[in-house]
This record gives sequence, C-alpha cells and structure tokens, in this order.
Amino acid sequence: MPHRSQEWFGRTGKDGFIYRAWMKNQGFPHHLFEGRPVIGICNTWSEFTPCNAHFRDIAEAVKRGVWEAGGFPLEFPVMSLGECQIKPTAMLFRNLASMDVEESIRANSIDGVILLCGCDKTTPSLVMGACSVDLPTLVVSGGPMLAGRYRGKKIGTSDLWRFAEDFKTGQMSQAEFVAAEACMARSQGHCAVMGTASTMAAMVEALGIALPDNATIPAADSRRKVLAHMAGIRIVELVKEGVKLSDLLTRPAFENAIMINAALGGSTNFIIHLLAIAGRMGVKLDIDDFDRLSAKIPLLANLQPSGEHFVEDLFYAGGLPALIRELRGFLHNDARTVNGKTIGENCAGAECYDREVIASVDEPFKPESGIAVLKGNLCPNGAVLKPSAATPALMKHTGRAVVFENIDDYKTRVDDPDLDIDPSCIMVLKNVGPRGYPGMPEVGNMQLPAKILAQGVHDMIRISDGRMSGTGFGTVVLHVSPEAAIGGNLALVQNGDMITLDVDNRLLHLHVSDEELARRLAHFRPVDLGYERGYVNLYVRHVTQAHEGADLDFLRGGSGSVVKRDSH
Repeated sequence: MPHRSQEWFGRTGKDGFIYRAWMKNQGFPHHLFEGRPVIGICNTWSEFTPCNAHFRDIAEAVKRGVWEAGGFPLEFPVMSLGECQIKPTAMLFRNLASMDVEESIRANSIDGVILLCGCDKTTPSLVMGACSVDLPTLVVSGGPMLAGRYRGKKIGTSDLWRFAEDFKTGQMSQAEFVAAEACMARSQGHCAVMGTASTMAAMVEALGIALPDNATIPAADSRRKVLAHMAGIRIVELVKEGVKLSDLLTRPAFENAIMINAALGGSTNFIIHLLAIAGRMGVKLDIDDFDRLSAKIPLLANLQPSGEHFVEDLFYAGGLPALIRELRGFLHNDARTVNGKTIGENCAGAECYDREVIASVDEPFKPESGIAVLKGNLCPNGAVLKPSAATPALMKHTGRAVVFENIDDYKTRVDDPDLDIDPSCIMVLKNVGPRGYPGMPEVGNMQLPAKILAQGVHDMIRISDGRMSGTGFGTVVLHVSPEAAIGGNLALVQNGDMITLDVDNRLLHLHVSDEELARRLAHFRPVDLGYERGYVNLYVRHVTQAHEGADLDFLRGGSGSVVKRDSH
C-alpha cells in the first residue's frame, strides 16, 4: 500500500508538479519523492521556551536516524509553550497548540511523526493533537537539566518555593536570591525535579509511545541524542509496520501510566493532561480511576518535590525501566509499546543501582503515593491532593476558611498584618479555574502569609480551583470542580465557614447547610472577564471542567488523517 505522502508527491501532471517543485528549492533530489516514508519532525524549539532551546540539535539527531532508515525527514514548527514566560498561563494555550499540531500533521504530506517535547505543556499539547490525527507517532523528550549547585548543595526548581519563603521573611537577601537564581538552571533541559515536565516525559514512556529511558536521560548527556537518533530509525519502521497511536494508547496503557506516575510521585497536572489525551483517543477514563489505581501503589522514587533527589539521579539508578520492573506485579505487562516490545519485555532486564533513589515495593520510600481524589459538597465532581507532598498532620483537619475571591485579592491581602488568620485556618482561593482566570494557572500552592511564616509555620491547608506546579509541595487541594466561576460551591464559601479535609475518607466538606448554599447561590453572579474576541473568548466558551481534562469540548475525539480536498 503506498504511503500517505504519495497522495501529494506521487501525483502526475500539474498536481504532482506543484506539490514537488517548490520543495525542490531546498536541494532535495527527485528520488526522495518516489515513495520514501515522509517523517514530520514536530518541533517546539523556541528561545522563549528555554527548556526546549536545545531542540535544534535534537531534531538533527532525529534526522540522522530517519535518513539511515531510508526515510525523508521534514521538520516543521508549532506553537511553543514556555511555562515561565507566557502570560497569563501556558495552560490557557495548551488546547490552541494542540489545534496547531493536529492541523499541521493532517494538512501536510506526513506518513509518521516525531514529537519533540520538553517544557510542561508542550508534551500534552503535541500528543493531544497527534492523537486526533492518529498516524504512526513517537515522542522524543528533551530531558531534564542537571541539578543546580548553590553554596555546596544541589538545588532544583522545588527549592524556589523555599527560597521565596526565606526571601519573604528576610532570611535571604536580594543578592543571595539572584545568586541562587543563576545557579539553578545551569544546563539545557527542563526542570531537574519530578515536576510536570519530567512527569510528562515519564507519562509518554509509561504509555508506550516513547523509547525506554526517554524520561530520564539528562538533556546534557550525549545519550539523549543517541535516543533521538534511534527514534528516527524506529519511526520509519513504524510507518512500514502501520502501527498507529490507537494501536498503543489502549485502556491498559492508560492504567499503566497512572500506576507508574503514582510510584514516581509525579505532578498533579498529570491528571488533567492524561484525561485530555484519553478524550482525544476515545478511551474511557475518569478522575476516580486515578485514585482507584494509585491507592495500592507505594511511592518508590525518592525525588523532589516528594523526596530529595533529582531526575538525573533516577537515570543513574536505572531509569524508569528499573522502577517499572518493581511494579510488574501491578501492571498490564503485555501492553504494546512503540519499540515493538511489551512494557514487561522492556523492563525485564532492568536493574536498580541505587536503592536510595528507587526503593522496592516491599520497602517503599513512602507508603502513600499517587493522587487522592476528594469528593464532598465543596467539590461534587472532585478535587485532588498529592499525599506524598503533603503534611501528614494536616491530612485530617477542620479549620476556619480565610477566603480570597481571586488572585488579585490574594496578592493584595495575604501579607496584611491585620489579616484574620492563624495556622489552623484553611486558605481558600476562588476564580482560578479553567474559565475563572482563565486558563487554570499554577497558583494553588499559595505562599503563606508573612505573619504565619514568621511563626515558623511552613504548611497550611490551601484549597482552590486552580493547579499547582509539579515542582510544588504542601497540603494543597487543587482542581476543585465545578469551579467558582460557573457557580460551583467553591464560589459560595465565606470567611469563617468551617471546612473539613479528611484524606483517608477522601472527603472535602463545607459545613454549610444545603438550604444556606441555595440562598447564597441565588445571589451568585458570574464574573465578567471581559474577553469579547479571539482565542480566549473561544476558550472561555468551550473549555470543559478540570475533571474532564479542561480540553475544548469540540476537540474531543479526532478527525483522522484524511484530507478531502486538494489545494489547487
């Protein structure tokens, strides 16, 4: 059967002339258009996305592999989402980038695609878009940066939150803050801890759509380019074998990813992104699956922010295959992966070289892992908490609500010496959900008030409809659904209301009667965000809630790879 690209390049007459002639201005000889598999290299390189700034080199390594295997590599750019640069939040544009990816893959003469992913949202956006086309696809991540060094100690992104507290309380000067800033990101690559970027890299390896060790080889390690080269070879083989994403992204693959993420102590953002990917593939997955499947999995990886080590240490300890081997008693070991082997076969020979980093199931690093999905009248559709990064003493607690109506209210009042708050209180932040911000920013792990920090307190229960950075930690309840902006019960919380968090019983309860909530709801008025045009207007009108993956409602599912009309 001829490759898809021959619908463009295999034509005779005027149509074939047009599709080929202008491509030849790049110096491509005619024989390259005569049936070679065309491999699209979807690149998120951008200097505004520093985590992906080395992707030109990664792309060249992929091309070498494609050429070696007899393919024809063609690189193309898509929207790049730099987590620390884009305002108001990169999450607002994840779905837009996925549209860019989907339409770029479908519209061009591509037989198979390599997705170059690194910074947080670049992985789910590219995978979501590719799923909606469903061609042979392989993910190559950019890899974690090397751990930073500051005053003789290793540091990473998770230390930012500690440094910020020290700066706020005067324990760290501006000069020291800037010095630490220069020390943290000392090499190419994404965050060095098990934040969202590394969680996403692990996710695609666990799903079986990336080669073994994709998740952990440091960006600065020459073996990252070797992996990219081998990916280039393998994608050509996948095209010839006709293996598409839908052949790999099955329900067992998604369940494996959830369990592996639990053992890693991966980011809570994993939930929203995996739900969105499942929605594109038509795989039934809901928020309760994350609790059910991870509840029995202990935390094996001693990595920041749940532990002390870094992702490069995980690689030296045996990488993700070594951790997966520890979990073989829980996993669907016969799930197919992109290299033609099952996930069980890929880890059969893996060894752990450092039990400080990768613990065994029998002697885990922590008994609690994964994601706790909470239900109750404050979150009828769910909320999430990461037990491995929380304070045990706060996992069952009743406290008085201190309410911030939006992020501006929080910033204005949080350090007011007259703020009526004590360590037993529960901080509540509204209107930072998918519609309310918009885009659901990573502000859920609110910095504590200065007067609380001055007491030596470093954790309190915090509740919001927003997200938290995968590098963050604390007893933080996130993704409250329905969100405040659409009249969820979170919108009705008032100062002084009592709230109970009971993680063991998966409960988040607002001690306000149904009758009183109904009375408050009658006075609720949605916030007018003022977005009357453009993409943000489209987003606000069509974004789904957190428990549904926060995708745009009209993007769920896919349209396949067929293009029904020619361009001329």
